[in-house]
Amino acid sequence: MRREQLPHLIINKSPEVSAYTTTLPGRGKSKIPPREDRATHGQRIKEKFKKAWEEFEKLNEQRTAVSFADIEGINVEFKSKAGFDLVIKSLEDIRQGIRLLNVQKSIKDGYEITKATIFIPNDKIQSFLKKIDDYLTEDKVTKRKDGTIVKKPKNANLIESIEDIRLAVLDSFWNDKKELIPATGTPDWCEVWIRADSKNDETENHFFNLCSSLNIEYKENQVLFFPECKVVVVKADRENLKKLITFSSRIAEIRLVKETASFWINTSPKEQSEWCQNLKDRLSVDKESKVCVCVLDTGVNNGHILLEDIIEDKHCHTIKTEWGTHDSHGHGTLMCGTVTFGDLQKCLDSQNEISILHSVESVKLLRKPGHENEKDLYGELTKRSVSYPEIEEPEKKRVICLAITSDKCEEGKPSSWSGAIDQLSSGQEDEQKRLFIISAGNVRDENCWKAYPDSNITCYVQDPAQSWNALTVGAYTEKDLVTDPNLKNSYTALAKKGELSPFSSTSSSWDNEWPIKPDIVMEGGNLAKDNFGLISETEDLSLFSLSNEIRERQFDIINATSAATAQASWMAAQIQLNYTEFWPETIRALMVHSAEWTEQLKKQFYDKNKTEKENYKKLLRICGYGVPNLGKALYSANNSLTLISENYIQPYYKNSGKKPQTKDMHLYELPWPKEALKNLPAEAIVKLKITLSYFIEPSPSNKGWANKYRYQSHALRFDLKNPWESSKEFLKRINKQAREEDEKIESSGQRIKWKLGPKIQTSGSIHSDTWEGFASDLANCNFVAVYPVIGWWKERTNQEKWDSVARYSIIISLETPETKIDLYTPVEILLKTPIPIENRFKRIK
Repeated sequence: MRREQLPHLIINKSPEVSAYTTTLPGRGKSKIPPREDRATHGQRIKEKFKKAWEEFEKLNEQRTAVSFADIEGINVEFKSKAGFDLVIKSLEDIRQGIRLLNVQKSIKDGYEITKATIFIPNDKIQSFLKKIDDYLTEDKVTKRKDGTIVKKPKNANLIESIEDIRLAVLDSFWNDKKELIPATGTPDWCEVWIRADSKNDETENHFFNLCSSLNIEYKENQVLFFPECKVVVVKADRENLKKLITFSSRIAEIRLVKETASFWINTSPKEQSEWCQNLKDRLSVDKESKVCVCVLDTGVNNGHILLEDIIEDKHCHTIKTEWGTHDSHGHGTLMCGTVTFGDLQKCLDSQNEISILHSVESVKLLRKPGHENEKDLYGELTKRSVSYPEIEEPEKKRVICLAITSDKCEEGKPSSWSGAIDQLSSGQEDEQKRLFIISAGNVRDENCWKAYPDSNITCYVQDPAQSWNALTVGAYTEKDLVTDPNLKNSYTALAKKGELSPFSSTSSSWDNEWPIKPDIVMEGGNLAKDNFGLISETEDLSLFSLSNEIRERQFDIINATSAATAQASWMAAQIQLNYTEFWPETIRALMVHSAEWTEQLKKQFYDKNKTEKENYKKLLRICGYGVPNLGKALYSANNSLTLISENYIQPYYKNSGKKPQTKDMHLYELPWPKEALKNLPAEAIVKLKITLSYFIEPSPSNKGWANKYRYQSHALRFDLKNPWESSKEFLKRINKQAREEDEKIESSGQRIKWKLGPKIQTSGSIHSDTWEGFASDLANCNFVAVYPVIGWWKERTNQEKWDSVARYSIIISLETPETKIDLYTPVEILLKTPIPIENRFKRIK
């Protein structure tokens, strides 16, 4: 049977919505240090708290002399004993106005120490002292199951977890490396995260007035709003920052504003002008296209002969009028050339008509090196950049391409920039979801190149590519031939064909709580190494794109994760053109779902001393889910079908007077080709793949990013019914797994042997996994569940988001190497046939 290009199949029937409430056990126990003498410990903690209060009151004389001083209470730092927990959740009491500001962790002599900075209103000081007095004088009596009566000091877990207390100082608020605190006399731009109750309150204006009275420079037009906080930018040295925390009790944390990385582009000329004219004569451009790629970069020279009919002047924007929209640097034009043509070399070599069915927009977000941008709040600038084309043409379906990164990223932890991108993607502020495609960031140090590929493992993905909602792109390479006559006898390619590009950064050392980044890899070029060990870029091992210096040359080279990101953006546009109504979550899911690791990547990073799943986890953190396949992303085939559902789910709800609980679970009865599967040979292997994609609303302030302070608003999971279990057993198992994940209990795992498994597949907001098994087994696996686990919408009740509705996309594909089998047609028929609704899934109490 001939392999056909068939459209993917859409599951139009709504899933069965089943009430879904996990019965959670008691919270996991904190590790509390033993305190032999209750009176001694309690009195010591009380004296330390009183000392902090006395130091706070001594500063009041200074505060009265400063206009716009904003002191509503005291900021106190609590510290755990090394190797033990600090009961952070008991420190905060939102009803009393006692708020957790930030959490910091450090290592001393191999043991972890936790510090938490807490704001306590002036009129609630006695409330905290009472907790200590109750610990000293009152007992909590409990009765065990065996009848034994146990007495324990009231508030014991909280008070005994505290090792030290002090008035919060600059170090208490600084959430970057301590050596980055600007030295006295050398002010630098810093992000100040201030407590805010709503986007429309006057918190930042009051703070700016304070800055003015202290002669501290600030950027009034750059403000970001996240749940419970606003982010502003000030130029301050150490002494300025000390003054700010003395005269404002609204500060939650302070970070250094990150600088963007410089671009390194080889500007050697390559081609002649007539090639451009030849290609232009063969172009067919759809100027009315409603699908576009918006490039946030250094601008564009749209007077280039190959861009003048594609990027009109009205589609060229800039965040600062005085910069202009033109591209003085070259990187923006290179990106625009690639997002327009994809593989430009292929277009040049062809003599066929080339159709450009998507449009391209440019927003100048960065000036060229040599005219350095001041440190800016790039999250706010990115929001502003996106708004310009959206206001002009709101009806367009946009892919937003961003290949500007900072060389700083704290091992996957959220930043104001990555948080702003997650917020933009989620549509939290304007109900418009967006697809961001972001470069992972590059390895550019020659010493790192010499240590390839080990150095790539230690070079982190760069800010803001740790964004949960963005599709982050790393680089691999198929380019391994040096053909330049002047180089080929003395230079060889550093990476082999199909291996990781030497430019690509990774998330190998990130904790499991942070997303898998990059999500995918695409062609990013290679490096050449000579006989003496010198490593350099060459045209042979790079990609072609368009030059901004159109009077001197028409073409230039592009490489690294910038080239990969531009290609991924082009690919996303092709998918959107074929499926015009698909959500951004679905486009992202299709690119991940179609991706596979090359055999060379698997061999390159395989460690025979590790288990199969450990090797898979390592691969994911280096090259994501692999190289996407445009054909598979666009089409199904007779022996390879893809089912897609886009849907809405309410993860949580709250009854009056009760705590929020998980609410809905979606259950899909899949239109499975059972007979076709059963007719396959007994030993036939079928591959099942599931990808679940959704966008979270971020909470990027550093409150520990655990428990109720989680970064993600909500989290979803998928599961597949095992061939040997009943529907009731299936639901019981899901409830158990959700409970285990919420409580961080060691999971017993799923019976189906997923390639990755639940411990690996559940990072971030896109989850994908594969199962290969006998067709006879798979024939009975025709139920898929989508269900919620914990997120801050549920836990942060003061934000009143527990009734929020989320949307998701789920993709399920079946593939068999048997080319004569038709899986597609029976499923297509079933989808068109009405199926009686049966209440197979009852609520399990």
